[in-house]
Amino acid sequence: MSAPRQARPPASYVHGVAGPVVIVPGRVAAWLNRHGGLDELRRQVRGGDPEVDSALIALKVAGDAWLTSVTSRRGIDDAQSGEPVASSPWLTTRQVADQLGLTVRGVRVAIESGRLRADRDTAGRWVVSRESFEHYRASRRAA
Repeated sequence: MSAPRQARPPASYVHGVAGPVVIVPGRVAAWLNRHGGLDELRRQVRGGDPEVDSALIALKVAGDAWLTSVTSRRGIDDAQSGEPVASSPWLTTRQVADQLGLTVRGVRVAIESGRLRADRDTAGRWVVSRESFEHYRASRRAA
């Protein structure tokens, strides 16, 4: 398990001379997309305010880019072992399959049927949060 992250002071995220601008790290953007319901919010407010539209899309792009960087940083040894990378909150379909003794196709079927919650990264690949993985594993054991 990795050490808890040290938060920067809130003022370090606020920049700008002509007006305040908040800089959101990619990891935080990914968290907001997943837990803050930003996909639904983007759909609800689309077209109402172009600046809001752009900011919400930027959060989506930044979060997806962070997810892609996390999944692409895994080395061959990690991908072959199927063991989750301790510092990453996301698992690839290969890692999920290896941990559960399933095929990658079986994992995709579970995702597509709604039994396993997953998100797509910017490259279109499925990524599964550790929380979703543990929930799915527990439900398989109970069945």
